[in-house]
Amino acid sequence: MSAIDELPLLDAASLKQHGRRPPVPFAVALGDGRRLVARRLLRVLPGKRIVAEAELEGETVLAKLFIGRGATRRWQRERDGLAALRDAAIPTPDLIATARIDHGGHALLTRFLDPARTLAQALADPATGSGTNAARALLESAFTTLGRLHQAGLVHDDLHLGNFLYHAGAVHVLDGDAVRAPGPGRTLEPATAGRNLALLLAQLPAEWEAREDELLAAYRAGGAPVPDRSRLRAEVTRLRHWRVDTFLAKTVRDCTLFSVRRSARRFVALVRDEAERLAPILAAPDRAIESARLLKAGRTATVALLEPPEDGERTAPLVIKRYNRKNLVHALSRLWRPSRAWHSWREGHRLAFLGIATPAPLALIEGRFGPLRGRAWLVTEHCPGPDLLQHLDPDRPPPEAEARALTTLFAALVRERISHGDLKASNLLWHAQRLFVIDLDAMTQHRSPERFARHWRRDRARLLRNWPAGSALHAWLDAHLPDAPPPT
Repeated sequence: MSAIDELPLLDAASLKQHGRRPPVPFAVALGDGRRLVARRLLRVLPGKRIVAEAELEGETVLAKLFIGRGATRRWQRERDGLAALRDAAIPTPDLIATARIDHGGHALLTRFLDPARTLAQALADPATGSGTNAARALLESAFTTLGRLHQAGLVHDDLHLGNFLYHAGAVHVLDGDAVRAPGPGRTLEPATAGRNLALLLAQLPAEWEAREDELLAAYRAGGAPVPDRSRLRAEVTRLRHWRVDTFLAKTVRDCTLFSVRRSARRFVALVRDEAERLAPILAAPDRAIESARLLKAGRTATVALLEPPEDGERTAPLVIKRYNRKNLVHALSRLWRPSRAWHSWREGHRLAFLGIATPAPLALIEGRFGPLRGRAWLVTEHCPGPDLLQHLDPDRPPPEAEARALTTLFAALVRERISHGDLKASNLLWHAQRLFVIDLDAMTQHRSPERFARHWRRDRARLLRNWPAGSALHAWLDAHLPDAPPPT
């Protein structure tokens, strides 16, 4: 018996039954008589699609397994999209095989590009990240490729940095399922091209706005005309808000990134990859607090630091925060509203999504009584840095690195119209050459410029009150912190 014969042999129905956790490695019998071996899962959409690094007759391939309802339609759309890219001479991984899978499934296999990195991975790497010449070259290649795509009459409805793969000196477009020709054989309508271009621009870190002219020149080099700039900018703004709202909705529903469990007595949301590490805390959060080092024991919140056990696997310390009820009136007033832990969970993920440093939120727990909400807990990573009240000397301006971090942070908050609600120095931590924002239960991202301006003036004044009005640090901050932006 061969090694492949010893692996679990799964069909479309059994893959669907396994949900998010197919037992890798596993084998799949293809309709042409060959056997595919899935070695590593890359993405699983339960009951719909499995993407895996796989092996077919000794060759490493990227396998997309379409299962469940609509499998044939999705498989055909993927195949047709890849064909359209090839016909337009847009680099995309070579198609190796398509085949049926027993019980209503289909497989589509493409060449596995290795070594390769997505643009998202490249921008996250300090060596090739935002601001470097390497990042600029990669992004310009991606925008030129998009220009070629549009010039060929095609759009990509899922444009994100993970769908551009850099390999062997070229940017490859992934995910044929999202490629379509709105008017086959016709030039793309300017409005359609503009919306698609805005979708890619909306994915970029905000600091790339200053280099938008260069990116649009690269797009034009691909053969597509640049749409009206004012309309393009308005569409980018709209899409950025939409992307944030869409992501935040995912943080409180079961999906690839987050695990969510609801019952009449409890609501739990957590980062899915942290489920095993957090299991003891989720089972008994108060017991975890009792066993941890107390950082704060206030009327409104109890905060504890949980160090990893010395004889266990070395993992990062965690912070557990329990949001307390001050009295019966306070408890009753919170029954119908999302808890402060819920709000902090969402705002922490908002900041992370926008590239603003904050200790990573890992889990949210709310006690429930049917529709009513009881006590709540938030688990985050620990940021070991000192707060600004401890770190900065009031008698001198901040050092160069801290000054740069302060101006960068506050420029980002103003750009995104985010008010903190309690912007005291103890809620800003200095760590790894960055400022981390904590205590987010009053944080708000405003759609109204006028409302943001009012809240920002309060935040700015609150931070300045941490140091004497005549001190050098107070004077520097007053001169360098942005004022409330004028109404638009």
